[in-house]
Amino acid sequence: MNTSVAIGSLFIECNHLGGTPADLAAFRRSGLFEGDDVLAQRGGTVGGMLTTLRDERVEIRPLLVASACPSGPLTAECYRVLKGGLLSRLAAAMPVGGVLLALHGSAAVEGVGDLEGDLLGAVRNLVGPGTPLVATLDLHAHVSRDMVAAADVLLAWETYPHRDAFETGVRGARAVLDMLAGRLNPTMALAKVPVLVSGVMGHTDGDGPFADVMRLTKSLERLPGVYSTSAFYVHPYLDLPEMGGGGLVVTHDDLPLARSLAGRIAELYWQKRFELEPPVFLPAEAIRRGLAIDGGPVLLVETADCCGGGAAGDSAASLKALLESGIDASGNAPSLVPIVDPLAARECHLAGTGARVTVAVGHQIDPQWGKPVTVSGVVKRLSDGEFTYRGGIWDGQTGRMGPSACLKVGAIEIAVASDATYEWCGEQYALLGMHPERAKFLVVKNPMNYHLAYGVIARGEFLLETPGPTPATLRGVRYRNLRRPYYPADAEIPGLAPTICTHG
Repeated sequence: MNTSVAIGSLFIECNHLGGTPADLAAFRRSGLFEGDDVLAQRGGTVGGMLTTLRDERVEIRPLLVASACPSGPLTAECYRVLKGGLLSRLAAAMPVGGVLLALHGSAAVEGVGDLEGDLLGAVRNLVGPGTPLVATLDLHAHVSRDMVAAADVLLAWETYPHRDAFETGVRGARAVLDMLAGRLNPTMALAKVPVLVSGVMGHTDGDGPFADVMRLTKSLERLPGVYSTSAFYVHPYLDLPEMGGGGLVVTHDDLPLARSLAGRIAELYWQKRFELEPPVFLPAEAIRRGLAIDGGPVLLVETADCCGGGAAGDSAASLKALLESGIDASGNAPSLVPIVDPLAARECHLAGTGARVTVAVGHQIDPQWGKPVTVSGVVKRLSDGEFTYRGGIWDGQTGRMGPSACLKVGAIEIAVASDATYEWCGEQYALLGMHPERAKFLVVKNPMNYHLAYGVIARGEFLLETPGPTPATLRGVRYRNLRRPYYPADAEIPGLAPTICTHG
């Protein structure tokens, strides 16, 4: 029996509402590895896969591992190169006993749409119907019919904020090994309901609507015949047919059981839809309320410009509101604001540390959401923009935000970066010598990870309603490819039943 396992990854979350297209340079900034360089990976999902396969003394045949900060869809040329590289290495490695892929599940390509469905289908066509094919996914995946049809097993991360990437890699590797050893004859069912909500209320710890869904989901793994269960909270900033969230269940040769349990998960997700909608504040109102709070930091959560959701990170909405509030000239502690703006960063670097500059910042990458704001200030610190992630899905990897600067404008300090990077635990502010713990207002542009970085020190927080491609609520979004009915456009859908698709 051939027990070799081919391993690869193409990991990115995409946004159809805004942001910029992902090209090869975006992957090279974050992580692009081929052949033996794949085997050097230690952390994340791929690290968990490799560790497990090595422990079992399985022959590993490395393919390609590519990851990038969330963005707009991949360019057609970028996907052609990455897909071609993975498939050509797989063809050269054949025959293989199984294939193991670390994917996101909400990637898209210009002109293609569902990247993972296309890639899994191509892999299946290459290896044939009898070769085990397992893929791990982010719990924010848009799981499509094509993905379910191509893969034998799909399984997802279980935490948000995400901290179980390595463990999910271990689970994926175990699934391949169980299939190769004859311990698993998988049957799989996906059940979805059309609920589209931001990640603000999607935490999996403690009390909360999605935490309740996740607890039900994982409790079902204790039932006889159940191999794996996953709950999906779909990335809502795609625009593709049949989007929604729900459950996926893998059983030992029991498709009716998989269908029934997946449907239970989806039905609970639908019941929780109203609880998944968060309260929001206009920036001026949030600042007014924040000024009434003694001390800081007070978090201004600008989710609509979340680089981790595919936005450009170039919004100046929070900066503009802080400037208009007069806080920039006050005696308050500094307020910190992140903005991706390569032109402003370049001006700061040309001027040098200590120089006074007048620059336009914001809305120069994805300008549909606002206009630049002109500010005058002092360049406090410059950096090449390289830092190391401490935990999470990119634990130990290098983040590269390009030439960057801390620009002080009155009582406001702006973290100006050239390239978007994923927010995790405040690494970007730390690199530029900025101190969140001393701030009055602290702008964060992620709907969940800020709890890890600032949850202990925050004196208050306000979720902002601002323009951008990753809004806190989808009530104002008008999709072109997704058809109604769906929540929140339709609060009630009479006769709704989960959409179910199966494999096995």
